[in-house]
Amino acid sequence: MASINLDMISETDGYPPVDQWKPAFCGDMDLVIKRNGDWVHEGGKIKREKLVTLFSRVLWFDQSEYFLVTPHEKVRIQVEDVPFLITQCDWVRPASGRPYFRMITSTNDCLQLGIDTDLELHECDGEFCPYATMRHGMRASLHRNVFYDLANNHAIEEIEDDQTSWWVESAGKRYCIGRS
Repeated sequence: MASINLDMISETDGYPPVDQWKPAFCGDMDLVIKRNGDWVHEGGKIKREKLVTLFSRVLWFDQSEYFLVTPHEKVRIQVEDVPFLITQCDWVRPASGRPYFRMITSTNDCLQLGIDTDLELHECDGEFCPYATMRHGMRASLHRNVFYDLANNHAIEEIEDDQTSWWVESAGKRYCIGRS
Protein backbone atom coordinates (compact mmCIF):
# COMPACT_ATOMS: atom_id res chain seq x y z
CA MET A 1 0.00 0.00 0.00
CA ALA A 2 1.28 3.46 -0.87
CA SER A 3 2.41 5.78 1.89
CA ILE A 4 0.01 8.44 3.10
CA ASN A 5 0.98 12.08 2.73
CA LEU A 6 0.39 13.35 6.26
CA ASP A 7 0.16 16.91 4.94
CA MET A 8 -3.22 15.95 3.46
CA ILE A 9 -4.60 15.23 6.92
CA SER A 10 -6.42 18.16 8.45
CA GLU A 11 -4.85 19.33 11.70
CA THR A 12 -8.28 19.96 13.18
CA ASP A 13 -9.77 16.50 12.83
CA GLY A 14 -6.96 14.12 11.87
CA TYR A 15 -8.86 12.58 8.96
CA PRO A 16 -7.52 12.54 5.41
CA PRO A 17 -9.97 13.38 2.60
CA VAL A 18 -10.62 9.76 1.56
CA ASP A 19 -13.97 10.81 0.13
CA GLN A 20 -12.06 12.83 -2.50
CA TRP A 21 -9.63 10.07 -3.48
CA LYS A 22 -10.63 7.88 -6.43
CA PRO A 23 -7.79 5.39 -6.90
CA ALA A 24 -8.06 2.18 -8.92
CA PHE A 25 -8.92 -1.06 -7.10
CA CYS A 26 -5.71 -3.01 -6.45
CA GLY A 27 -7.05 -6.29 -5.01
CA ASP A 28 -7.64 -7.87 -1.63
CA MET A 29 -5.51 -7.55 1.48
CA ASP A 30 -5.40 -10.26 4.15
CA LEU A 31 -6.74 -7.95 6.84
CA VAL A 32 -9.79 -8.67 9.00
CA ILE A 33 -11.42 -6.39 11.54
CA LYS A 34 -12.83 -8.77 14.13
CA ARG A 35 -16.10 -8.30 15.98
CA ASN A 36 -14.15 -7.58 19.19
CA GLY A 37 -12.28 -4.66 17.56
CA ASP A 38 -9.02 -6.50 16.83
CA TRP A 39 -7.34 -5.83 13.50
CA VAL A 40 -5.75 -9.06 12.21
CA HIS A 41 -3.25 -9.07 9.34
CA GLU A 42 -2.19 -12.41 7.82
CA GLY A 43 -3.47 -14.25 10.90
CA GLY A 44 -1.70 -12.09 13.51
CA LYS A 45 -3.22 -9.31 15.58
CA ILE A 46 -1.79 -5.87 14.80
CA LYS A 47 -0.45 -4.76 18.17
CA ARG A 48 0.73 -1.27 17.25
CA GLU A 49 -2.19 0.97 18.25
CA LYS A 50 -0.96 3.88 16.13
CA LEU A 51 -0.87 1.69 13.02
CA VAL A 52 -4.45 0.53 13.61
CA THR A 53 -5.53 4.14 14.13
CA LEU A 54 -3.76 5.17 10.91
CA PHE A 55 -5.49 2.38 8.96
CA SER A 56 -8.85 3.37 10.48
CA ARG A 57 -8.40 6.90 9.13
CA VAL A 58 -8.12 5.65 5.54
CA LEU A 59 -11.01 3.19 5.83
CA TRP A 60 -13.76 3.53 3.24
CA PHE A 61 -17.16 1.85 3.00
CA ASP A 62 -18.78 1.28 -0.37
CA GLN A 63 -21.85 -0.88 -1.02
CA SER A 64 -21.32 -3.32 1.89
CA GLU A 65 -17.56 -3.65 1.32
CA TYR A 66 -14.65 -2.05 3.17
CA PHE A 67 -11.46 -0.69 1.66
CA LEU A 68 -8.24 0.94 2.75
CA VAL A 69 -7.71 3.89 0.43
CA THR A 70 -4.79 6.16 -0.38
CA PRO A 71 -4.58 8.67 -3.22
CA HIS A 72 -3.02 5.91 -5.38
CA GLU A 73 -4.38 2.55 -4.14
CA LYS A 74 -7.59 0.93 -2.97
CA VAL A 75 -7.50 -2.52 -1.34
CA ARG A 76 -10.45 -4.51 -0.03
CA ILE A 77 -10.43 -5.84 3.53
CA GLN A 78 -12.88 -7.97 5.54
CA VAL A 79 -14.98 -6.82 8.50
CA GLU A 80 -16.80 -9.36 10.69
CA ASP A 81 -19.49 -6.99 11.95
CA VAL A 82 -18.64 -3.29 11.92
CA PRO A 83 -15.18 -1.71 11.83
CA PHE A 84 -15.37 0.40 14.97
CA LEU A 85 -15.92 -0.43 18.64
CA ILE A 86 -16.94 2.16 21.24
CA THR A 87 -14.89 1.41 24.34
CA GLN A 88 -15.52 4.51 26.46
CA CYS A 89 -18.50 6.72 27.15
CA ASP A 90 -18.93 9.65 29.50
CA TRP A 91 -21.58 12.26 30.24
CA VAL A 92 -20.66 15.82 29.24
CA ARG A 93 -22.40 18.87 30.67
CA PRO A 94 -21.30 21.85 28.55
CA ALA A 95 -21.55 25.41 29.86
CA SER A 96 -24.05 26.12 27.09
CA GLY A 97 -26.15 23.63 25.18
CA ARG A 98 -27.64 20.33 26.24
CA PRO A 99 -25.75 17.54 28.02
CA TYR A 100 -24.65 14.65 25.81
CA PHE A 101 -22.76 11.36 25.80
CA ARG A 102 -19.22 11.50 24.44
CA MET A 103 -18.17 8.14 23.03
CA ILE A 104 -14.62 7.10 22.18
CA THR A 105 -13.77 4.21 19.85
CA SER A 106 -10.81 1.86 20.18
CA THR A 107 -9.24 3.82 17.29
CA ASN A 108 -9.61 7.14 19.14
CA ASP A 109 -12.59 8.53 17.23
CA CYS A 110 -14.60 10.93 19.39
CA LEU A 111 -18.36 10.87 18.83
CA GLN A 112 -20.94 13.16 20.40
CA LEU A 113 -24.28 11.37 20.63
CA GLY A 114 -27.07 13.56 19.31
CA ILE A 115 -24.65 16.07 17.80
CA ASP A 116 -22.49 14.30 15.21
CA THR A 117 -23.65 10.70 15.69
CA ASP A 118 -26.86 8.81 16.32
CA LEU A 119 -27.69 5.36 17.69
CA GLU A 120 -29.69 2.90 15.61
CA LEU A 121 -30.85 -0.61 16.46
CA HIS A 122 -29.71 -3.31 14.01
CA GLU A 123 -30.08 -7.05 14.16
CA CYS A 124 -26.96 -8.85 15.32
CA ASP A 125 -26.97 -12.61 16.03
CA GLY A 126 -30.76 -12.67 16.37
CA GLU A 127 -30.94 -9.70 18.76
CA PHE A 128 -31.31 -5.98 18.23
CA CYS A 129 -28.18 -4.10 19.25
CA PRO A 130 -27.37 -0.38 19.19
CA TYR A 131 -24.83 0.89 16.68
CA ALA A 132 -23.50 4.43 16.39
CA THR A 133 -23.37 6.09 12.99
CA MET A 134 -19.90 7.06 11.80
CA ARG A 135 -18.26 8.85 8.91
CA HIS A 136 -18.76 7.66 5.32
CA GLY A 137 -21.73 5.43 6.19
CA MET A 138 -19.80 3.25 8.63
CA ARG A 139 -20.97 2.21 12.09
CA ALA A 140 -19.54 1.42 15.51
CA SER A 141 -20.77 -1.18 17.97
CA LEU A 142 -20.82 -0.64 21.71
CA HIS A 143 -18.44 -2.63 23.88
CA ARG A 144 -20.40 -4.69 26.38
CA ASN A 145 -19.22 -2.52 29.31
CA VAL A 146 -20.38 0.67 27.56
CA PHE A 147 -23.75 -0.88 26.78
CA TYR A 148 -24.26 -2.09 30.36
CA ASP A 149 -23.23 1.29 31.76
CA LEU A 150 -25.80 3.03 29.57
CA ALA A 151 -28.49 0.46 30.37
CA ASN A 152 -27.86 0.33 34.14
CA ASN A 153 -27.16 3.99 34.87
CA HIS A 154 -28.81 6.10 32.21
CA ALA A 155 -31.63 4.21 30.50
CA ILE A 156 -35.33 4.83 30.98
CA GLU A 157 -37.44 1.68 30.75
CA GLU A 158 -40.72 1.79 28.86
CA ILE A 159 -43.24 -1.03 28.57
CA GLU A 160 -45.81 -1.05 25.78
CA ASP A 161 -47.83 -4.02 24.48
CA ASP A 162 -45.80 -6.49 26.57
CA GLN A 163 -42.56 -5.25 25.01
CA THR A 164 -39.88 -3.56 27.10
CA SER A 165 -37.54 -1.02 25.57
CA TRP A 166 -34.72 1.05 27.08
CA TRP A 167 -34.03 4.62 26.03
CA VAL A 168 -31.27 7.15 26.66
CA GLU A 169 -31.35 10.87 25.98
CA SER A 170 -28.39 12.85 24.66
CA ALA A 171 -28.27 16.42 23.33
CA GLY A 172 -32.06 16.53 23.52
CA LYS A 173 -32.59 13.43 21.37
CA ARG A 174 -33.92 10.04 22.49
CA TYR A 175 -32.33 6.75 21.41
CA CYS A 176 -33.55 3.21 21.91
CA ILE A 177 -30.68 1.01 23.08
CA GLY A 178 -32.56 -2.28 23.38
CA ARG A 179 -35.83 -4.18 23.34
CA SER A 180 -37.08 -7.43 24.77
